[in-house]
Amino acid sequence: MNITRENIDTLNAVIKLDISKEDYGDKVEKILTDYRKTANIPGFRKGHVPMGMVKKQYGKAVLIDEVNKLIQDALSKYLVEEKLDVLGNPLPKAQDDLDWNSDSFSFEFELGLAPNFDVKLTSKKPLKHYKIIADKKMIDDQVKHLQKQYGKIIAKQEVSQDDEITGVFKNEEHDIENSTTITLDKIKGKANAKKFIGAKVGDVITLKTKGLFNEDQDVINMLKVSDDAAKGLNVEVTFTVSEVNARELADLDQDLFDKLFGKDNVKSATELREKIKEDAEKQFVQQSDQKLLNDVTEFLVENTKFDLPSNFLQKWIQTAGDEELDENQAKEEYEKSEKSMRYQLIEGKLVTENNLQVNFDELKEFSKKMIIGQMAQFGQMNPSDKELDDIAARVLSNKEEVKRLSEQLTSQKLLTFYKEKANLKIKELPYDKFVKEVYGS
Repeated sequence: MNITRENIDTLNAVIKLDISKEDYGDKVEKILTDYRKTANIPGFRKGHVPMGMVKKQYGKAVLIDEVNKLIQDALSKYLVEEKLDVLGNPLPKAQDDLDWNSDSFSFEFELGLAPNFDVKLTSKKPLKHYKIIADKKMIDDQVKHLQKQYGKIIAKQEVSQDDEITGVFKNEEHDIENSTTITLDKIKGKANAKKFIGAKVGDVITLKTKGLFNEDQDVINMLKVSDDAAKGLNVEVTFTVSEVNARELADLDQDLFDKLFGKDNVKSATELREKIKEDAEKQFVQQSDQKLLNDVTEFLVENTKFDLPSNFLQKWIQTAGDEELDENQAKEEYEKSEKSMRYQLIEGKLVTENNLQVNFDELKEFSKKMIIGQMAQFGQMNPSDKELDDIAARVLSNKEEVKRLSEQLTSQKLLTFYKEKANLKIKELPYDKFVKEVYGS
């Protein structure tokens, strides 16, 4: 077999494979001989079918199958030996004049080559790295929430501002009937909240669903309607009050501290506030890190310039999925995925050039940490090394899990690398201001 490559340009090439009878003849002959031994053809005893008849019936199919195997093996080996970094898969060029009765064949494959480029992580203008803090208001709200949660419930007959009101929302025409407990901070608008104040057990309050709740999700939760039904829902509902309760706040004493954090781990209201702040800010780190990862990704894609073999990739996309696409569909799909392709190439280069690859030992330790965290949620605080090793072995025997965990660990490594190497400026702000600045709400 002879393999040659013609570079069309820096991003496109054509590989030509010339195959002769010497490359496939012996294999085809052996397969046909084996077929002859087992062929079941009427009029002939098994093993005594004439070879000419076997070749006539099976020869072309066996030839095509063996030639295709040769092509795939040769292509894979060639790409490895030549160290060609290709995008997608080689695409066979159409051949209308292919004659399978010939002894020799030529096949051509188009290649899309990965571009050469440099990645510069540093930016002239620093990227923001948010440090989200728990401010006094957040801590105050959490302290009050905990006092309510662990406080005494006092039954009442009449609704006041801070009470918990249990009742049934109902609208027969729209099949709404749901028993729920609500607090007035969920209700939107003073006029709606005023309808509840002073209501007694057994009273029926009439309300309009439009603009009733502060959060859209509460329409779904409180009325038990579908997402689609909740959108723009504008009907009249009744709320029948069945129970009114007030919460007497729990004292900030050692009994409460022990219930929350274990015996003597927190010993004062000051320590409680410090603990709440510490725990909240630990949770905020993940959001801050994800925002940084998104921003660095966006920066790298926008500022790392290189061309892609777009025509080749669009042709490849046409046949890469479960269903074949036409040219317009493939172009649309390419445009949607181009940014992702670019980042994958950039990420791959960063990982390779900075030795950020994930090895098996790292993956095993990473999976064990995740297992420890998951077990802790179910109260299993001290699993043995053998337990962890056994569970990790089961997890890592699943290819999909290995892929998922590898991606997560690679993201962690990249995030650490970005924090060390990128031009970042720390911006400290409370959580509500972070949400407003980043998400605009």
